[in-house]
Amino acid sequence: MSGERTMRDWYAPLEIYTLASWLRVAIAVNIFLLLFDYLRDDGMLYSLAGIALLSMLVYSLPDGSTSWRRDVSLALSGGIVLVGVLSILSAPIGFVIWMESWLVIPGFISLYWISSPHVSRWNRERMEIGRIEKGLARNKEHAAAYQRIGKHVILAHFAFIVLLPVIWIIDISLSPGNALGGSLGDAFTTGHYSKILGGDQFWVWMTNSLIVSIGTTIAGLALAVPAAYAFSRFKFSGRDPAMFSFLLVQMFPGIIILVPYFMVMKSLGLLNSHLGLIMAYSVTALPLCVWMLKGFFDTVPRELEEAAMLDGCNRFEIFAKIILPLSLPAIAVTALFSFLAAWNEFLLALTFNTSNDMYTLPVGLASMISSTGQSWGDFAAASLLVSLPVVVLFILFQKFLIEGLSAGGVKG
Repeated sequence: MSGERTMRDWYAPLEIYTLASWLRVAIAVNIFLLLFDYLRDDGMLYSLAGIALLSMLVYSLPDGSTSWRRDVSLALSGGIVLVGVLSILSAPIGFVIWMESWLVIPGFISLYWISSPHVSRWNRERMEIGRIEKGLARNKEHAAAYQRIGKHVILAHFAFIVLLPVIWIIDISLSPGNALGGSLGDAFTTGHYSKILGGDQFWVWMTNSLIVSIGTTIAGLALAVPAAYAFSRFKFSGRDPAMFSFLLVQMFPGIIILVPYFMVMKSLGLLNSHLGLIMAYSVTALPLCVWMLKGFFDTVPRELEEAAMLDGCNRFEIFAKIILPLSLPAIAVTALFSFLAAWNEFLLALTFNTSNDMYTLPVGLASMISSTGQSWGDFAAASLLVSLPVVVLFILFQKFLIEGLSAGGVKG
């Protein structure tokens, strides 16, 4: 008997090892979710009961020598599922369902694995050397799959946190009326989209945003690319203080320069104009663009330029024919960030533009929410339409985005 006990000490089915790890993760997450129960001022009793049952389950998992532990574990697993279901029934909304899935899913997995034939045989029958060898081989065969499943389940849960606001906005945009509440998917209409797309103001705002964003991207790159190359390749007086000043200005909020910007734009006659916003956005985004591109240019080997000089190329030809083609991923990333900065900017666009015909999309969307009435359905539909160009750009530039973000991090 002592020899059998010794063998059990160093062998257990993979399900038991995995449950011991996964249940501890579930306990930690449920403890964190207590904060949301506290903010909702409801459901804490269920959460505390679920955490207690999960903790008891961790310390009562079958050990292969005491048969009653399996029965206790099954009872605790069923209790965990019951607590989660009761909590969902008490408040059947999307976020609560997600929260309690951290009880229901671990409970169901525990029920399934602990009651499986493989674990049952291990818990009840005598373990011989041959059976232990087969069990160890099975553990090795399925370990990678179980780890992969666990990672995907955890990532799916956290992806839900990101997707929940988007799902909520989509539901509001497709629901009749302009209420923020209501059950998810209880009604369906495309009236909000028809109203937004059928009106003239949205297209005016879209045109203004496209002109300003594209103009900012072009102007910003035209300034940032040669400036970053110069900072990367040449030593000149004031180089280090200039780079430090680029970092320094990024520390201050944009509202500090709002009044000076307004006075300059007013004196130049650039209020209510695309050019004024393009100039303001280009200057604002210039420090970040220069630093991003300089980090990439530093990774391009200088030997390539030296070899090109030996072949008779001048500095401009080296820059145009060698550096720029190699820098396309970094330039694409910088262009994307410049476009997004101009596309999403609100404060300067609101200050410099007093005419509704010159509003960009962020300012136009804000004008839809007034103190006398809120058209939440129209606002949600317009918000989703505004986000579509950004999503398309990220999809198109995904390859360059990955290459550009990783390229500057390694010294070449």
